[in-house]
Amino acid sequence: METPDTSAATHLVAFTTAPSAEDGRRLARVLVERGLVACGTVIPGGVSVYRWRGAVEEQEEVLVVLKTTAVRWPDLVSALPGLHPYEVPELLALPVVLGHGPYLRWVSDETSEATTKKE
Repeated sequence: METPDTSAATHLVAFTTAPSAEDGRRLARVLVERGLVACGTVIPGGVSVYRWRGAVEEQEEVLVVLKTTAVRWPDLVSALPGLHPYEVPELLALPVVLGHGPYLRWVSDETSEATTKKE
């Protein structure tokens, strides 16, 4: 099996965490309203263990899965820190190598400049 070239990915699945479902829903809604993501899925029940300022911390969190495009990534990176309650919010993205064509077109349509200017 050939390894796909992820450098040319046009779609991304991005991840952030939030301290509560309410915060996660708020982030997802604002990002969708701004056309930076087509969809944000809030998944409760996570526990993160991490080192922060020299101490090991543990905190309940929600995972927010964001579906977007590579074109919108720079705008998402610029916007998220100002919307997020954390001092250093997690924001990671993985390239979508394969996906259902109609779904990927929907993600592209919902995050296009033309769609965001309609509102």
